[in-house]
Amino acid sequence: MLAVRAGTPYLPWRDPCEATRMLRYALHRQGFTHTYQSNGNGMSVLSVSTELTVWCKNGSFVWNEGDLVVTHPADDPDGATRLIMRHYRTPEQPSDEDGWSPETPRD
Repeated sequence: MLAVRAGTPYLPWRDPCEATRMLRYALHRQGFTHTYQSNGNGMSVLSVSTELTVWCKNGSFVWNEGDLVVTHPADDPDGATRLIMRHYRTPEQPSDEDGWSPETPRD
């Protein structure tokens, strides 16, 4: 639990868990529905796909795009979603274990 003085307005991005939850919901609206969130020790982690993990700490979302480290303010989950969509254009599709896809005819 975060210590907050009485009368201080609640700002969700000051709580990494809540900021990450808002990012997760924004990503869900874009089709990234297989996400996993973990929280603890003043930070939150969101696994978006096998290629993308987003950390939320110290008021920022942080993730890697190749060799670059991207940071974005935690008070703008929609903006972070737009940046993520720019690099990761489509949501990860669930793997099909038997190798069948709609394009592959079945006997």
